[in-house]
Amino acid sequence: MVAGFDRYFQIAPCFHDEDPRADRLPGEFYQLDLEMSFVTQEDVWDTMAPIMTGVFEQFAEGKPVTKEWPRIPYDQAIRKYSSDKPDLRNPIEMQAVTEHFAGSGFKVFAGMIERDPKVEVWAIPAKTGGSRAFCDRMNAWAQSTGQPGLGYIFWRKEEDGSIAGSGPLAKNIGEERTEALRTQLGLDAGDACFFVAGDPAKFYKFAGEARTKAGEDLNLIDRERFELCWIIDFPFYEWSEEDKKVDFAHNPFSMPQGGLEALQTQDPLTIKAYQYDAVCNGFEIASGSIRNQSPELMVKAFELVGLSQTDVEERFGGMYRAFQYGAPPHGGCAFGIDRVVMLLLGAKNLREITLFPMNQQAQDLLMNAPAPAMPKQLLELSLRVIPPMKKD
Repeated sequence: MVAGFDRYFQIAPCFHDEDPRADRLPGEFYQLDLEMSFVTQEDVWDTMAPIMTGVFEQFAEGKPVTKEWPRIPYDQAIRKYSSDKPDLRNPIEMQAVTEHFAGSGFKVFAGMIERDPKVEVWAIPAKTGGSRAFCDRMNAWAQSTGQPGLGYIFWRKEEDGSIAGSGPLAKNIGEERTEALRTQLGLDAGDACFFVAGDPAKFYKFAGEARTKAGEDLNLIDRERFELCWIIDFPFYEWSEEDKKVDFAHNPFSMPQGGLEALQTQDPLTIKAYQYDAVCNGFEIASGSIRNQSPELMVKAFELVGLSQTDVEERFGGMYRAFQYGAPPHGGCAFGIDRVVMLLLGAKNLREITLFPMNQQAQDLLMNAPAPAMPKQLLELSLRVIPPMKKD
């Protein structure tokens, strides 16, 4: 954009140094990358959603594909799905139910709520899960992940036709609160609900895993479709518990919503970014943003995480100096081609669709790479290998 290109796209090989996992291999991957000048984030969404919908429709072998992608704010995604890459095929949506436990007979939750105003109770409704056996299995699963347990209520129909709640929580909070919970969550006889409590910032990831577990075990997920969406309005900053300071939540070169004024006047933890992800069936398949092309704004953004202008010039000098010459407002995104192929083929791991996959130690077993460097090669690069010290 600094060079005067109005827009571009490329299919680019990329390299990253990150821990491998099922949907992220070490080393090389491919992106459909694009940037456009003088655009809003809506322009990017309106351009790319039809293209990617068409790609999925062409190769989905008749499976339904989302045509109008919902745009879900990050905070809402965390509240409803406990994930910033929610699988929308799973119909379970969480709700806050703190009021039903405040001052109740269930002293564990009631005491937490009374002691700390940050504490909330979230409900994970599970239609068709209303049996003690299923609830006990979910509780045992939660304990196997290191959690103390997973509170639950399940509902059954009485001989007189009424619906009654069962389980330890139902006994502790009483019939009136149990019925109020059922009404709020739209549940019926034969359904269940699980509950997590605490500071949502600390428990939401576990809640998301419980949502996924319940949806899979109850066969609530329609696996014969592709559900796509945009996750938008990501937080620009987050609190780093490790460093005890504010840090960037995602891409530090995104444009903060509100611009320089927001950086100067707002609590950093309340600032949102013009940043967005594309998500399909629980996988992030693209990330993008409106870029921060202002040197002054860039310096201010980094000052809030403890870096000076000198630090910015030294660490990000190429971008900082380029923007001194003037760059138009611009934005874009990059779709991960490998992940899209993985989803279309119904694979569970990128290694299944990669030409020369590496293992968890970043080794290519077919090519026997990386291989030991020869002394001559090391000499050419002025490198010396120091063998590891032997333990006594």
